Amino acid sequence: GINAEYGVIRGFELAVSSGPLCEEPMSAVAFVVSEWTGAIDYREKEVRPVSGQIVSTVKECCRQSFLKQPCRLMVAMYQCEIQATAEVLGRVYGVLAKRHGRVLSEELKEGSGTFLIAAVLPVAESLGFAEEIRKKTSGFAMPQLVFSHWETLQEDPFWVPTTEEELAHFGELGDSGNIAHDYMMAARKRKGLSTDEQIVVSGEKQRTLKKNK
Repeated sequence: GINAEYGVIRGFELAVSSGPLCEEPMSAVAFVVSEWTGAIDYREKEVRPVSGQIVSTVKECCRQSFLKQPCRLMVAMYQCEIQATAEVLGRVYGVLAKRHGRVLSEELKEGSGTFLIAAVLPVAESLGFAEEIRKKTSGFAMPQLVFSHWETLQEDPFWVPTTEEELAHFGELGDSGNIAHDYMMAARKRKGLSTDEQIVVSGEKQRTLKKNK
């Protein structure tokens, strides 16, 4: 019936407008409804409350089915242009690498000793970037940031190591080097959403983390 179709569509819209990873809009995701059954008489006056139940049910089904598959996070990226002298190129690349930036090209400006570096940098890593570049290069490098695009991270934010080699390299939690997990947790924490952060870490070593109030 029309009300059932509305409930399904509305539930889908609510699900994709606020995804389960960071409560942000979802993109490039398809949901396939293979079967739909119900025992509702749409001629009855109880259609409206049932329609609301359909909305909430479809929304939750979409969110849970999304989490059953390998998940990917999309991050906003800046186009970064940096002018730097040859003496400080290594320091510029060091800052970009630490902040998970990616160099696209490097050209020497004709008639000068200045290099023009084109790179992309995650927006999440941009806080204090310009200041750090200037500090590391003593003012001999000047970055400019402009929003460029959205990019899909290849890491699964919920991935955990299973083999002995993976456990040795990434640790038991797999949170060492999982950028997608770090970005997801940072976004959730910033929004006041639940996270998997623990106050006590490695209890056998009696290491504790200060809880942010």
